[in-house]
Amino acid sequence: MPHTVSVDKDICISSGKCVADAPAVFRFDDDELAEPVDPAPPVDDEFLLAVARNCPSGAITVYDGQGEPIDLD
Repeated sequence: MPHTVSVDKDICISSGKCVADAPAVFRFDDDELAEPVDPAPPVDDEFLLAVARNCPSGAITVYDGQGEPIDLD
């Protein structure tokens, strides 16, 4: 089962890095905060982890196929 993501909007600083790096997976909501596209097309799990690690505020959480959060460190 592929990884999934969430964005903590209380932490998101609207840098747009995730939207620029993975526009098929992330978009801006009406408040210009990032959110996952639903449904998102399948993407490489390692790519998704890299995008999450590059989030300047750490607002992105990646979950494994069982719904457990993955440590990005």
